[in-house]
Amino acid sequence: MLPPGVTSGAPMRASRRRDRTALRYDAVTPLQRPPPTSMDSPIAHSLDVLAAWRAAVQGQVGALARALAEQDLLDDTDSAALAALRERLACDQLVLAFVAEFSRGKSELINAIFFADAGRRVLPATPGRTTMCPVELRFDAAQPPQLALLPIETRLRGLSLAELRPRDVHWQCVPLDARDPQTLVNALAAVTRTQRVSVEQAAALGFWSDEQTEDNPPRMADGSVEVPAWRHALINYPHPLLERGLVVIDTPGLNAIGAEPELTLGLLPSAHAVVFVLAADTGVTRSDLAIWREHLGQASLERFVVLNKIDTLDDPLLPAAEVQAQIEQQRQLAATMLEMPPTRVFALSARDALAARVEGDVQALQASRLPPLEQALAAELLPRRHEMLVHSAVSVVDQLRARAARRLADRRRQQAEQLMELRGLRGKSGARTRLLVERIDAETADFERCTARLTALRAVQMRLQRSLLALLSSDALRAEVAVMQSATSARPFKLGGRAAFEALIGRLRAALDSADAQAEELRQMLDASFRQLNTEFGFVLALAPVPALARFQADIDLIAQNYGRYLGLSQAWRMAAPGFAEQLRRMLLSRLRVVFESAAGELELWSRGASSQIEVQLRERRRAYARRSETLQRVQGAAGELEQRIAEVQAQDEHLGLMRARIDVLADEAMATARRLVAEPAAARQGRALRQAAA
Repeated sequence: MLPPGVTSGAPMRASRRRDRTALRYDAVTPLQRPPPTSMDSPIAHSLDVLAAWRAAVQGQVGALARALAEQDLLDDTDSAALAALRERLACDQLVLAFVAEFSRGKSELINAIFFADAGRRVLPATPGRTTMCPVELRFDAAQPPQLALLPIETRLRGLSLAELRPRDVHWQCVPLDARDPQTLVNALAAVTRTQRVSVEQAAALGFWSDEQTEDNPPRMADGSVEVPAWRHALINYPHPLLERGLVVIDTPGLNAIGAEPELTLGLLPSAHAVVFVLAADTGVTRSDLAIWREHLGQASLERFVVLNKIDTLDDPLLPAAEVQAQIEQQRQLAATMLEMPPTRVFALSARDALAARVEGDVQALQASRLPPLEQALAAELLPRRHEMLVHSAVSVVDQLRARAARRLADRRRQQAEQLMELRGLRGKSGARTRLLVERIDAETADFERCTARLTALRAVQMRLQRSLLALLSSDALRAEVAVMQSATSARPFKLGGRAAFEALIGRLRAALDSADAQAEELRQMLDASFRQLNTEFGFVLALAPVPALARFQADIDLIAQNYGRYLGLSQAWRMAAPGFAEQLRRMLLSRLRVVFESAAGELELWSRGASSQIEVQLRERRRAYARRSETLQRVQGAAGELEQRIAEVQAQDEHLGLMRARIDVLADEAMATARRLVAEPAAARQGRALRQAAA
């Protein structure tokens, strides 16, 4: 039985393309953000600043790209780098994942931070209505507003979420009305739905274990058990914060988390921050600690801990100071048990914060103690995102400027040679001009000898490149994972999984090392060839550094850490569950493929960049010889043509000089704009700290 309005369809199917501007202004919705007030979340303000920064950087980089294109200074490599930067700036997202056991007030916290401007609860957070499946809230202007639900039965197919996302037939969709936020509230009630199944079905779905009985759901009178109706929920909705690139992931409790490997191995590790929610009245329970140790313990995650529901500790029979002391004691105890700095543990009341924001009560909002958490999230996360984007923007702009400078310098050198030839013709006879024409023809023929060298160089380069990329190919990766799977299947209950997995990781590290060594061999060959070509034929070829593969080794280490914990004896029962091992293998292969394809893509782009500049300089050199020959022939045909041609060449040289200055100005402005935002939040944070210290 589907919720009202549910239809089958892809979670983010582009049934109609929507313009972002039209979607935002075509109909004014109650969720649109009003002018900033003291009630606004610091995260909302920071996202606004980030959006303005991205727009400014895109404008500056676009102006630089147009200037380069006008002068034919962009090759395929430059265009690819610009396209990648534009895509990253346009699609950059901030992913926040909220994790908690049942009934910790996690959904209420999300409502208080992000959706209070709706004037109501958006995510279901009332007693008895608990989020039963992971809920992912985001916005894509190219897709219609909708709630897409993935039935829990898809776990039996062994397919990962990444494989199921683009498949229409598996999803059931609820259209959402962007003009009425109540439709979102009504539709989200579906994520609380459960269904009754037999114990055998629950075990097949990953919700029942005869070995780990403490996590099993209770049996009903008829022997059935209750499990979530949905495996995953995707919400595409034009909320102002989601439009600015925020992605919110709301997760269910321990049993549901452990049963969905893609949640703990894909979504959570890819989040920019994880907010772990506890209840102030219970502190860190055994199930809370299990979630933390099994799924959130790795230091690679950016983690924040929330001790929610401090309003339940309010005792009218105790002095306020004693109540605050109890809250602080719970906060310090939670920090100790989770081995977290106390500065990352926040005690607050999400319910009071939501009510305060809905009512516009600034004092009540401060009393809820939510603002310090929001300030910490904004201060810690967004500057780091800025820094990563700044590094990308500055490196691309610097690359464009350097490559354009080399090409302009080569053009000016050729102009200088032509100018010397023309000035040397003053007062000379027509015979002298004919000799120069013949000499240029000879130089052109001599220069064309380099084509054979370049053909041989390309052949060697392509051979080395194919050998290099074969180490990182999908075929090689699938073969390695198949070896691991065979070794694991040879042992009962998957007990050989950890040793086979560690052997796989070792082989993958060795493959990256071999790729690094072969890339260095390719670099040495190209470097030696470039030096010879520059010396013999006047090229100005320069080889960029080989992309470092160390960060891909770090990615492999992170995958080993995340996946390895599922292959020990304590998880043997889970690996023995139907479909779990196959889903884990598919996810592992998918994650490893991303790492290897990214490494191969960077190496291939680097190699293509080397070939591209050869082609560009070869083409420009041929043009230069053609222009010199044409100029001399015109001078030879008309006596008054010489001074005119000298003036034209001088004007062209001056234009190139002005163009170099303009490119430098545009590049400086783009890099200054890119760097500006990183310094501003730091200064703002320092000023706020000083004000707090003074107070």
